[in-house]
Amino acid sequence: MMRRATGRTVMPWLLESTGIPRKSPDPWARRNRKDRKSTRLNSSHMSESHKPVLVLNGRHAGKKAVIVKNHDDATGDRPYGHALVVGIDRYPKKITRSMGKKKQNKRNKIKPFVKVYNCNHLMPTRYSLELNVDKDQLNKNAIRDPALKKKALREVKVKLEDKYKSAKTKWFFQKLRI
Repeated sequence: MMRRATGRTVMPWLLESTGIPRKSPDPWARRNRKDRKSTRLNSSHMSESHKPVLVLNGRHAGKKAVIVKNHDDATGDRPYGHALVVGIDRYPKKITRSMGKKKQNKRNKIKPFVKVYNCNHLMPTRYSLELNVDKDQLNKNAIRDPALKKKALREVKVKLEDKYKSAKTKWFFQKLRI
């Protein structure tokens, strides 16, 4: 007995007599991998800094980030195009008029992250976001050292919170809703 797409069981000899194929052909089953539409991005799409991106893979998947420094070409330690990004791990919460100042300040806090991502794991947006971060403090070497990373994260947190309070780029500081 065989199970059809509708969920009913049918006898195989009955299918042959009616001319109905046993299995419905899967459009992707026999195709070559090259024929499938590629969903990966070229690093050339993100050649500029200050470009907001969406993180696609990893711990921060679905979060928004900004490219600080982009490396289109491979380097010795990373044989692929990559970018240093600053993003928002925990977005600010909604505030209302009835809340006091103390509660509003607490809900306005942002938790940032700093990470080097493969360009295939980032999706660029059409926007640009100017984030004035000190590039001497924030580089690939600074991320490896925990003390320097903590200092860089503190600086990034201040910059992101200032940007949020200016209320010009409201879309960047809201959770991605799909």
